[in-house]
Amino acid sequence: MRPLFIFLLLLLVTVSSIAAPIRVTVWDERQPAQKQVYTNFLGNHIADHLHQSPDFVVKSVGLDDPQQGLADLKETDVLIWWGHQRHTEIKPETAREIVRQIKNRGMNLIALHSAHWSQPFVEAMHERARIDALATLDPRERETAILIETNLFPNLRSVPKYNSLRSPAVLYRKPTNGPVEVRLTLPNCCFPAYRADAKPSQIRILRPDHPIARGIPAIFTIDQTEMYDEPFHVPLPDEVILEERWEKGEWFRSGSVWKIGKGKVFYFRPGHEIYPVFKNQNVLRLLENATRWLATNEQSSP
Repeated sequence: MRPLFIFLLLLLVTVSSIAAPIRVTVWDERQPAQKQVYTNFLGNHIADHLHQSPDFVVKSVGLDDPQQGLADLKETDVLIWWGHQRHTEIKPETAREIVRQIKNRGMNLIALHSAHWSQPFVEAMHERARIDALATLDPRERETAILIETNLFPNLRSVPKYNSLRSPAVLYRKPTNGPVEVRLTLPNCCFPAYRADAKPSQIRILRPDHPIARGIPAIFTIDQTEMYDEPFHVPLPDEVILEERWEKGEWFRSGSVWKIGKGKVFYFRPGHEIYPVFKNQNVLRLLENATRWLATNEQSSP
């Protein structure tokens, strides 16, 4: 009986050590302009690349699919999001549900390029700003604090100027009697300048030991892309994996990570639907690395 027991024990250990495949949903707005470069849409192109790895089970969905392609959030480990021109068609409650899945269940979000103004990314950054604003308070103050939220502009999707108030911003009022008031200016999730001139950018890896950067050259070029310039109006990232620079002097934190509850958000800036950014093998490898790292919670080097 002892050899049989040992065999069954080894079998159990082997089975339990086999990781379940990572469930990936690639969500794409599917603008017609994408077909200038991606004959089967940008999202499907990314999904086809991820399909090549046995680590992933990949589903590619679009805005015009039933329930806007988001019926199976509870069956998703990593949600990759491309949006540009139709951000407001996503219902606010859908964005809040995505953030709940990130915060409470440990789902993860990768927001690509113009998804900086997508409903899920904006709601995720707002939630992180709330967490950061309250985190500085004493626990007893936090329990009773009154959070008052405002936006940088009446129209949230307005482009800030270089000298605009940096958002998020927080002001605390601590009366002698009564709860603390926390006045939070929510992050605008935009930046003061962009340029769609198809000029090249240089990617510089800042964290070469990070799993997202595994197998990626320390410096590489994207031949055609759109330019975004700092400051990016978002909460301070937990990690900035890479930055991007242009020959005119602009720069951007183009690969940033935020933890929100049990899950994470990774923003990857390079893109534009009419440039072949996602045909660059280093870009595809970065997305593959990020997807795997987010889902497996592999520890990154300090």
